[in-house]
Amino acid sequence: MEPSTAVSEFATPIDERYFEDYTAGARYEFGSVTVTEEEIVGFAVQYDPQTFHADPVEAKNGPFGGLIASGWHTTALMMRLFAEHYLSTVASLGSPGVDELRWLKPVRPGDRLRLRLHTLDTRRSRSDPGRGIVRTLAELVDRAGDPVLRVTVINLLRTRSA
Repeated sequence: MEPSTAVSEFATPIDERYFEDYTAGARYEFGSVTVTEEEIVGFAVQYDPQTFHADPVEAKNGPFGGLIASGWHTTALMMRLFAEHYLSTVASLGSPGVDELRWLKPVRPGDRLRLRLHTLDTRRSRSDPGRGIVRTLAELVDRAGDPVLRVTVINLLRTRSA
């Protein structure tokens, strides 16, 4: 996705956003987060204790030549930005899952990441007309605009009529 085609504002505020407000083809770019060594190590010690995530000294001799964030940590950072900027606070009904999660590039201490989104498609639920399904391609990109994570997120949302 080209940054110039993305907008940083959703037309409807997040606390008034329903299924009908998500438009297939829409592109957005939101937020940013700078990853710290302390956060990388803290997450890794608790959830992914591989040395290249959890031990800065040992990581220097590891396969990445230094400390990198766990892919699960990177995914959690994406989810935080996704929830803060894109996902409705009044209509979200959760998610049945994601498709094609890919960690494309190591995330290192000091990396500044932002969220790029493309609403792929929307459709009303066949089994419950009070909800809709939104599929979104989400990418976390670094300062150069290169994706470090790519995932297709599927969300269930209430319709206004519900």
